[in-house]
Amino acid sequence: MHWITRPGWPGNLIALLAGAITTLALAPYDLWPLAILSIALFYLGLRDLAPRQAALRGWSYGFGLFAAGTSWVYVSIHDYGAASPPLAAFLTLLFVGGLGLLFALSAWIWTRWLRRVEAPLADALAFAALWLAQEAFRSWFLTGFPWLYAGYSQLDGPLAGLAPVGGVWLLSFVLALSAALLVNLVQLRTRKAFLAIGIALLCAPWIAGITLKGHAWTQALGEPLSVAAMQGNIEQNMKWDPEQLNAQLALYRDMTFSAKPTDLIIWPETAVPVLKDRAQGYLGVINRFANERNAALITGVPIRQSNERGEQRYYNGISVVGQGSGDYLKQKLVPFGEYVPLQDVLRGLIAFFDLPMSDFARGSSEQSLLQAKGHAIAAFICYEVVYPEFSAGLAAQSDLLLTISNDTWFGRSIGPLQHLQMAQMRALEAGRWMIRATNNGVTALINPYGQITEQLPQFEQAVLYGQVQPMQQLTPYLYWRGWPMLIVCLVLFGWALLASRMAKTF
Repeated sequence: MHWITRPGWPGNLIALLAGAITTLALAPYDLWPLAILSIALFYLGLRDLAPRQAALRGWSYGFGLFAAGTSWVYVSIHDYGAASPPLAAFLTLLFVGGLGLLFALSAWIWTRWLRRVEAPLADALAFAALWLAQEAFRSWFLTGFPWLYAGYSQLDGPLAGLAPVGGVWLLSFVLALSAALLVNLVQLRTRKAFLAIGIALLCAPWIAGITLKGHAWTQALGEPLSVAAMQGNIEQNMKWDPEQLNAQLALYRDMTFSAKPTDLIIWPETAVPVLKDRAQGYLGVINRFANERNAALITGVPIRQSNERGEQRYYNGISVVGQGSGDYLKQKLVPFGEYVPLQDVLRGLIAFFDLPMSDFARGSSEQSLLQAKGHAIAAFICYEVVYPEFSAGLAAQSDLLLTISNDTWFGRSIGPLQHLQMAQMRALEAGRWMIRATNNGVTALINPYGQITEQLPQFEQAVLYGQVQPMQQLTPYLYWRGWPMLIVCLVLFGWALLASRMAKTF
């Protein structure tokens, strides 16, 4: 305890390890109690520190979190970005260290303005609000990196029933509040009235989560649709090789022609690795086949369009042929993977900054949903599905959810399984079925409770068959989005700032 609460390297090392164990609370390990332990150690470690000391403690925690949880960044940079091991390690450490600064900022704010040790309940509530604010800020700042949220640990945990009510935000808030209250119960034990309130705040969300788990917030719309999702398992180093183009197009064509008849046929991200306007002959053949099967075929394909200034721009897109219509242009782009920040400076320095298809433009926020077999489909390309608010905005207009991805960039790391877990959370938040089609896994069908009903093994060429049910009505989270949690945070911040005046009466 002495090492945790006092400044110095032992406490910072404990903070680093506390951040790292969060990874074990998430997919593929799913040891969800470790999320509470991790946050509790972080909260306790800030109790007696000055703001500058707390900033270092916070950075240590963030470094441990992202070094363990996003180690797959090294795989992307080294294996597919053609960077040497030392350079890939340096860039990964730079990335991880930069993200750690967000926790340094949170810790500094906490100890500078919000910490009120003399008021344990107000202190715990304000800490939970700041924790949530940090996660929300991370989903927005510099296009966002909404990865490793504590709330994802509850996908199969007792709090899962709260996800349709307040999204992953509510789950993270409850975990942070629970961690802080557990630490503060020792302070409250001599004040019986406040101890009772603390225990009530601690237990009520968990009871509510257990009670609401499995509650149906949405209802079926029409008949179920049969699905065939194609997993081509094409190596990343072959993906954009012009000599491999015809073989890839033939692969998905042949897999589709030999598949069982279904209502929906799904191909993964950039399954057609050539501009849509140059693949019209090929897509015409696929369109005729889909119409003959009375099916809608949805595929990832790069799309070239002119913007409002008449300039030719390239987009990572999705297109529907057969019994459906529409194109979708990706809105949330991956830095360095789909566009290069400061590209006039960085392009040409190393191969990593010149990856194939790294000059995509951002799609408009005013796009219609895809239509397939008479249903509106909210489509997300790869990284987009990890943004809770963005996903909720599209899901609220839809009957079905679809995400297509090429997780080959992650190699055999834990990245694809983390990505899958976030897609499951989006289905649970929305109360809608999710179809997930990927190049090499994990291809899966996810029900409105976030549970996988059908799944293909990774790194295999196969077709996933199953059924999905279009849904109607909105969960509370889709209706209200993150606004209630934002209001709660603002109220709690105000309360914390006034807590010194209230300490004698609360």
